[in-house]
Amino acid sequence: MRKPTPKTFITILVVALFTALLLTSCSKQTTKNGSGKQKLYVYNWSYYTPDEVIESFEREYGVDVVLDYFASNEEMYAKLKASKNSGYDIVFPSGDYVSIMMAQGMLEKIDTSAMKNLIYITDFAKEKSTYDPTMEYSVPYYLGASGIAVHKKMAKEYERSWNIFADTRFADRMVMMDDMREVLGDALAYLGYSVNTKDSAQLAQAQQLVEKKWKPNLVKFDAEGFAKAFASGEYWVSHGYAEAIFEEIPEKEWDEVDFFLPEGGGPMYIDAMCIPKGARHYDLALKFIDYIHKPENYAKLLDRFHFPASVNTEADRYRTTVPFYTIEQLKNYELKEDLGSSLVMYNNAWEKIRYVN
Repeated sequence: MRKPTPKTFITILVVALFTALLLTSCSKQTTKNGSGKQKLYVYNWSYYTPDEVIESFEREYGVDVVLDYFASNEEMYAKLKASKNSGYDIVFPSGDYVSIMMAQGMLEKIDTSAMKNLIYITDFAKEKSTYDPTMEYSVPYYLGASGIAVHKKMAKEYERSWNIFADTRFADRMVMMDDMREVLGDALAYLGYSVNTKDSAQLAQAQQLVEKKWKPNLVKFDAEGFAKAFASGEYWVSHGYAEAIFEEIPEKEWDEVDFFLPEGGGPMYIDAMCIPKGARHYDLALKFIDYIHKPENYAKLLDRFHFPASVNTEADRYRTTVPFYTIEQLKNYELKEDLGSSLVMYNNAWEKIRYVN
């Protein structure tokens, strides 16, 4: 899910230093608990792991799954980078970070011949996984996008586009995520440009749009508290992920919220399941990845978070809920890619937006 603020290189180093000692002790953990059960160490996003699937996997294989959570790709990457043996068996990076981790030799190759449920991966997900189209190092987990949530009782007759954040009627009642690629990607898409542009002039236009038109109307950029604050009514308009927004709102009040993906497109993410280099429970990790994509199990993920079946072809047959948005609404959305050396340009633009008044 969704994904809080990309940090600068300096911030990543700071996080790495603070986590190094923790990882050293983590890597020394025993792989069995007091009952003698084998453990599988999983590192995933918050709001992103259905308990029912984890529990059924534990019962079927007689193991214990130990879950840790991260709030950003940068946090996950820093932890793994700080130690050659992080102790994790499965991690869930986004596509651009899969590219980085592949290039840096941080991932094990995946033996797909040991998995029978990968036949259910959608063509849509395969087409978008340009960083690893043959699933040599990663298996798609979920593909989605952030959108906009509006309290319909409080905000009326609004523009259903990213430019809603320019509406001065809602000044001091709006929030955008504290996420460089998401916010700049929204602005780039609204202006008709690629969310991965390396054109400095186009990026400068996006920066000006956010800095001069959107930011003045925001309470703040908020990576973690946007959903709770929206649910409480503090924010009338919130940029964010549907699963986070609706997690905080009683289901009987869902009809009072208009959640939409702007038709003009925007940044899209794909999160994948990967096995870190040196994982101690490689074979069990393969079983877990395959287990997730058994359609009956994947349907539980869809039901838990009201996701569209963007990655698994058969899961819709078993789901019992209506998704918050559809695969068709994602057609105009563009996967965030590794920016390479152009990341510096984005960081500079974002720092001016975030920290210069």
